[in-house]
Amino acid sequence: MTITIDLPAETEGKLPARALATGKDVSTLVREAVEEKLQTPLPPFAEILAPIHEDFRRSVMSEAELDALLGQELADARRERREKQSKAS
Repeated sequence: MTITIDLPAETEGKLPARALATGKDVSTLVREAVEEKLQTPLPPFAEILAPIHEDFRRSVMSEAELDALLGQELADARRERREKQSKAS
C-alpha cells in the first residue's frame, strides 16, 4: 500500500539523517516507525474512562443530572459544528 502524508518541515528534515544513521532508506525507516506504533496495544475503553467514572462517583450529581449535562453538551457541540459548516459554505 502506498500512502502520502504531509509532515512538518522539521520532521521531514530529520528523516534523512536518522535513516542514514540507522543504515536504512527513508521509506524503510517510516514503515518501521508505523509498524512499531501499531504494535502498541490501545488501552481498554474502561481504562480510558476510569478517571471520569471516579470523578462522577465522587460528585453529588445524579445519573439524571449527568444525562442532562451530557445531552446539553452534545447539543451545543452539534450547534457549533453546524454554525462552522454554514460559515464555510
